[in-house]
Amino acid sequence: MASVRFTVTPTKAEDLPGLSDTSPDISSRSGARVRFGSRESVNRSDPLSEASGGLTTSATAGGGGTETPDHSNVDQGDGNSKISSVYINNSHGMDDDDFYDRNLALFEEEMDTRPKVSSLLSRLANYTNLTQGAKEHEEAESIGEKKKASKSPQMGTFMGVYLPCLQNIFGVILFLRLTWVVGSAGVLQALCIVFICCCCTMLTAISMSAIATNGVVPAGGSYFMISRSLGPEFGGAVGLCFYLGTTFAGAMYILGAIEILLMYIAPKAAIFESKNPEGEGAAMLNNMRVYGSICLLLMSLLVFVGVKYVNKLASIFLACVIVSIVSIYIGALVSAFKPAHFPVCMLGNRTINGHEIYDNHCAKTILPLPKEPVERDDVNFTIINENSTVGPTFDPSHAPAVAKTTYLWKRFCQGPEPNSSCDEYFASNNFSEIPGIPGLASGIISENVWSSYLSKGDVVEKGSLSSSHVAHPASTHQPYVFADITTSFTLLVGIFFPSVTGIMAGSNRSGDLKDAQRSIPIGTILAILTTSIVYLSSVVLFGACIDGVVLRDKFGDSVKGNLVVGTLAWPSPWVIVIGSFFSTCGAGLQSLTGAPRLLQAIAKDNIIPFLRVFGHGKANGEPTWALLLTALIAELGILIASLDMVAPILTMFFLMCYLFVNLACALQTLLRTPNWRPRFSYYHWTLSFLGMTICLALMFISSWYYAIVAMVIAGMIYKYIEYHGAEKEWGDGIRGLSLSAARYALLRLEEGPPHTKNWRPQLLVLLKLDEDAHVKSPRLLTFASQLKAGKGLTIVGTVVSGNFLQSYGEALAAEQTLKHLMDKERVKGFCQCIVAQKPREGISHMIQSSGLGGMKPNTVVMGWPHAWRQSEDPQAWKTFINTVRVTTAAHLALLVPKNISLFPSNSEPCTEGYIDVWWIVHDGGMLMLLPFLLRQHKVWRKCGMRIFTVAQMEDNSIQMKKDLATFLYHLRIEAEVEVVEMHDSDISAYTYERTLMMEQRSQMLRQMRLSKSDREREAQLVKDRNSMLRLTSIGSDDDDDTDGGERDRAASGGSSEHHRRVQMTWTKEKTSQYRATHSGCSTPEGFRDMLSIRPDHSNVRRMHTAVKLNEVIVNKSHDARLVLLNMPGPPKNPEGDENYMEFLEVLTEGLERVLLVRGGGSEVITIYS
Repeated sequence: MASVRFTVTPTKAEDLPGLSDTSPDISSRSGARVRFGSRESVNRSDPLSEASGGLTTSATAGGGGTETPDHSNVDQGDGNSKISSVYINNSHGMDDDDFYDRNLALFEEEMDTRPKVSSLLSRLANYTNLTQGAKEHEEAESIGEKKKASKSPQMGTFMGVYLPCLQNIFGVILFLRLTWVVGSAGVLQALCIVFICCCCTMLTAISMSAIATNGVVPAGGSYFMISRSLGPEFGGAVGLCFYLGTTFAGAMYILGAIEILLMYIAPKAAIFESKNPEGEGAAMLNNMRVYGSICLLLMSLLVFVGVKYVNKLASIFLACVIVSIVSIYIGALVSAFKPAHFPVCMLGNRTINGHEIYDNHCAKTILPLPKEPVERDDVNFTIINENSTVGPTFDPSHAPAVAKTTYLWKRFCQGPEPNSSCDEYFASNNFSEIPGIPGLASGIISENVWSSYLSKGDVVEKGSLSSSHVAHPASTHQPYVFADITTSFTLLVGIFFPSVTGIMAGSNRSGDLKDAQRSIPIGTILAILTTSIVYLSSVVLFGACIDGVVLRDKFGDSVKGNLVVGTLAWPSPWVIVIGSFFSTCGAGLQSLTGAPRLLQAIAKDNIIPFLRVFGHGKANGEPTWALLLTALIAELGILIASLDMVAPILTMFFLMCYLFVNLACALQTLLRTPNWRPRFSYYHWTLSFLGMTICLALMFISSWYYAIVAMVIAGMIYKYIEYHGAEKEWGDGIRGLSLSAARYALLRLEEGPPHTKNWRPQLLVLLKLDEDAHVKSPRLLTFASQLKAGKGLTIVGTVVSGNFLQSYGEALAAEQTLKHLMDKERVKGFCQCIVAQKPREGISHMIQSSGLGGMKPNTVVMGWPHAWRQSEDPQAWKTFINTVRVTTAAHLALLVPKNISLFPSNSEPCTEGYIDVWWIVHDGGMLMLLPFLLRQHKVWRKCGMRIFTVAQMEDNSIQMKKDLATFLYHLRIEAEVEVVEMHDSDISAYTYERTLMMEQRSQMLRQMRLSKSDREREAQLVKDRNSMLRLTSIGSDDDDDTDGGERDRAASGGSSEHHRRVQMTWTKEKTSQYRATHSGCSTPEGFRDMLSIRPDHSNVRRMHTAVKLNEVIVNKSHDARLVLLNMPGPPKNPEGDENYMEFLEVLTEGLERVLLVRGGGSEVITIYS
């Protein structure tokens, strides 16, 4: 890309007109002669310039060429600003200023990847708080979108954090359930409940403040903080839990609003009514469902139409809450002097339902007023008779009056007549009236200090009142006040906790705050302190002002259906009723507004694939689909219909969210992550752990089964994201924890060598890539996965030939190829790609340097060199032998699968057959351990295990078999045992000829530098002779001893079975006959000379061993699924390398699948526990 280059020729400062002395830094660097030239340069991060305001410098002022521009361009206006605009504020190109050639020329070539500090700072200055993470901002900017100039956020601590937190924390529970909590639990236990919940939120707020002030928090709230601190898995799981909690909170607030509406504002609006008392609860729940669904629909429509209306109403709703709370405090103070008149009717010590007293007479009988006027001192005769069913005694001077039974009489007796039969408890106890609000100065708090838990169906009783001790259970048909649910300390914790949630409101608005890092801690902690003081003082005031039976009366039935908190309010209960109704509606709207945005933020992060659709919305970004899902989930909560059932559900989800906020802070603090530098310094990891412990305890205290369900949901989401979610790297704390744990574990492993009991193969799998960067033997990885079964360390390595500086890209591509193959074969491990000039050097470096500390590979897996005899490049088998030597020197075990392409894949389990082990020499027990490990995998599980060992003439084979069986018994390995006797025999002619042929070929290639065609002819000659010598050998006649040949034989199936028998010995007659028939073979003279050489005696002996062992192995194991045998070591003299390859070929001839095993020199299996 062509860009403008400014070349500045320095001159004296005085030459610049208009330059004042007030800018010494500019005058010292200035130059007037500017020449413009065009040159090809690297594009210097165009997105940066757009993010910085899109300032570009035009080159038209100077035209092309090297003309000097007119000084008038600098003279106009303030010379200072002109020079500044040319030299300093130009941010389009990194090199468009006068420092380019003078001060920063040393960094000229790296300017595209390492921008100037001034450009970086100008970019950061234009940072705006958006919903998503910093990486997403960078991606958006790199596309080059031109952003509108947004208003800078202006909200302070009070308006931006404190008041929203207050509004979210104060909610439905304070007005509808706190009095009932105090009445049931008593003042002391209620204080304990409130204190624990407030401690939980305070400690969480401290942790949250530390996280929120550790860098810029975009407006993603708690989800953003947790996901960026603990990673996408925890972030997604907890984010969805927080979303569900917020959604159910919306349902709870709506249910609270409907309860206020149907119970206290318009009881006659009920659609469903029940004539018998048993069905009243069900009818009420149905009413809640119908009205709740209608209310949810209206609120959802309001949120859909526009959030701005919700935000405008928020201040009104907050005002309602504050007015309601203030009226409670004023009412409590006024009650000390003039208590409100709310009489409660009692029968004995049982509370009577105020709704049932239709005639307003809390008595059994009443005396009607006489028609004629009476004297003032005779009025007492019309007093309600509370003490007996017999009429009062009258002065005989007055007319007699007839006692009349009240409505309550009819509810307890079979008829209205005074002589009708009545309930036993009713007959033996009298009615009395007590003040529902005794007042602050009454000392009623002494009765309310202790708990009074009730079971479902119990009558609300006042312990201090006397009653006849008649053991007569109350009937639900009688007009008592009954407990609707069984109460306990744990239940009350679950119901009360939602009233302290909402502490995240400030952090959710971080995008609108002028100074979020200062406002969030101060505003949130002040809001929690304020609400905690209000709750704690309310508990004491309720206990000190209101009678216990009224407190335990959840719906205010004893005070004629008044809201219990309203009875204390001043000047009228309607202040609380209306205020609480609007505040619950407002809180519900806030939940329905916040929850869809939270879901949208999770969906846009793209960590949960099936939620992707909820990231879309209207053109202005409003989350339409997320709102729809939120409304559906909230409807589920409304169908539950009981506030006391919904509250524990959202308690779980909020507690889980708070638990992970504390965990995130504690982890970051303990790990001392370099990026952990919060401005809020009043935190400590012990506080975070304490908060985490309280959260966990509260979860199980309030409802252990809900806690387990919430954890299961979070765990399922976590595993789903782990397996299917998009991979995100957010520099999270869990990754830091993993690094710290890995470091600790590696240091522990380094303390000493692993014990034999803990030994398992830690594999280094060496793979070879072809010219197209495809893996040549992918089945090696399949075999590795079968051997490992997901346990231990696996490093997959390859060597790229070349120079690292030039081949770096090629190495990355090779690494990606290996990773894809590992994913396909489900091998969990690491890739390592080394660039080296020679493959053998690269393999040597890899074997030396792979792994870290105690996690180093102890076993190398490599493939057999294909068609090594016919290979044009002899380096292939030489590299193989060199690798064998290097692994031996490094004391590593070595596994070489031969005919790897015939090994079963993971989808081809062996239904029967044997894994045969040929234990010829002992090298640490690898041969015993490998079949056991293989049989852990489904492919080899159904295979049996046979162990063969070789006995010489001098050995006692019967005793060897017994000893071997005992050894396997102690090893806890089940296998069949067989000892094969190998008799001493003369070296056969076949062995002699085979050795001779091997040496001839080696010498031929060593002494003569053949052309390509000659070499092919020579190879053919040797091959033909080899075929001749093996007329009755194992395998087909045209076998070339390569993997390809082995594969062809395997493909031919049963046709080659008759060849698999013991080798016949060549006689002199047969040899002379063969030579006579082939005497006309046209061979070069040099070859004829070489045919006359005599073989080396040691090679003959080795070949004899290979042939004899091969005979025995093929005889016993020709039908085995896999044959494991000891791999002989390479010769010390490198000149015999080719002979070594030939020995291995002879040893494994005629076997379909072979695993050559070479131990690392240490014991890997033990009989001890």
